[in-house]
Amino acid sequence: MPLKLHNSLTRRTEDFVPADPDRVTMYVCGPTVYNYVHIGNARPPVVFGLLARLLKRLYPNVVYARNITDVDDKINAAAQQAGVPIDAITTRYTAAYREDMAKLGADEPDVAPQATAHIGEIVAMCERLIASGHAYAAEGHVLFDVGAFPAYGALSGRSTEDMIAGARVEVAPYKKNPADFVLWKPSTPELPGWDSPWGRGRPGWHIECSAMAEKHLGETIDIHAGGNDLMFPHHENEIAQSTCAHGGKTFARYWLHNGMLTFEGRKMSKSLGNVMVLHELLQKYPAEVLRFLLLKAHYRQPLDWSDAALQQARATLDGWYGVLRDLAEVDVAQRTVPAALEAALLDDLNTPEAFAVVAGLAAAARAAATPEARREAKAALLGAGELLGLLQAEPEAWFKQVAGGAEVDAAWVERLLDERKAARAAKDFARADAIRQELAAQGVVIEDGAQGTRWKVVNADECPA
Repeated sequence: MPLKLHNSLTRRTEDFVPADPDRVTMYVCGPTVYNYVHIGNARPPVVFGLLARLLKRLYPNVVYARNITDVDDKINAAAQQAGVPIDAITTRYTAAYREDMAKLGADEPDVAPQATAHIGEIVAMCERLIASGHAYAAEGHVLFDVGAFPAYGALSGRSTEDMIAGARVEVAPYKKNPADFVLWKPSTPELPGWDSPWGRGRPGWHIECSAMAEKHLGETIDIHAGGNDLMFPHHENEIAQSTCAHGGKTFARYWLHNGMLTFEGRKMSKSLGNVMVLHELLQKYPAEVLRFLLLKAHYRQPLDWSDAALQQARATLDGWYGVLRDLAEVDVAQRTVPAALEAALLDDLNTPEAFAVVAGLAAAARAAATPEARREAKAALLGAGELLGLLQAEPEAWFKQVAGGAEVDAAWVERLLDERKAARAAKDFARADAIRQELAAQGVVIEDGAQGTRWKVVNADECPA
């Protein structure tokens, strides 16, 4: 079964056919590192990291690049406010981003270029665009001449008037056209800057990605991906400048865009005070719960984030981990990836269908009666989880996690359970109930069953009274 991807440029779902099957290339737009990222910033690396994982199952050599924007006006503002150089800000938040992505299980890119390490390539691309008549220098700036690229707007499908309004472009006397965008801009003494043929300055945002993609992946890449909020102006501008800098060659053959996150049905925004910071969420919830929710909806659809959705994600994972806990004594020599799961992912990363497959595997594992059936069911469930980046913890450890993935004090719990067992044997049911309530107050739920008393950790507000 071929891999099918929805190409934003053609607005069709197409069979993926790489230009060179021996070197498949993908570029994903990464963060601007001036603070901790919000949960919406985590969707592209999780979703398209899964795509990179799938591509590496299909092709012998995949080069996955995910950049870091480490020079930007937001970074400059944060550095000035803190009274430090920009690299003090970018170093801190680049490290935090990479640490948080690792916790989420987002696949590490093969190349992680940073803009400030590619100033030479950026200047060279600006020079080529000026030489070819697609850009011009004016008052220390270099600007792309939108009028020199008739295909401008093909990706977003916007008219010139809509693009000017949507980009909130700066009206400046040195521009030939209000839609012309900055490739290089001058820096005042207090701002970071580099020497260039146009004076001391710094790159515009859009040219950074074009230069980094060219350097590490080539003039034409197979897949370019990112959030759909980047379609215009960022990706539209990348297409324009890269196509013109490369003599008309196609920049990216497939464009993929993920939908945005909302919070309880409302757009996330600072003004509404509902922006969820990933670093803080990772301190409150197991990382797999966040990853599950980021993958639950199809990547092209909006994803609504809510406390109820998080609780449902935890409950679903608890159910799957419960199956694995019941199969703890079953030895599995090798994990297997079920064909139905791979087929779902090959269909434009259909993660809702993939999760339905996993739910079916869990149900089959619960019903498995023979030793061989139990081995096969466990191998399939573990293999599916491994491909999706879920079910990676030991089941017992999963149920004993507290906020942020740390484990509760198991010795304290076991000591109380022993006391409860003794109280029940002595028919002191009041004391036994008091112990249950004491544990519940700390988020520990007791489950009495045929296999003895088990316990797990949930949020304290989910514990039964």
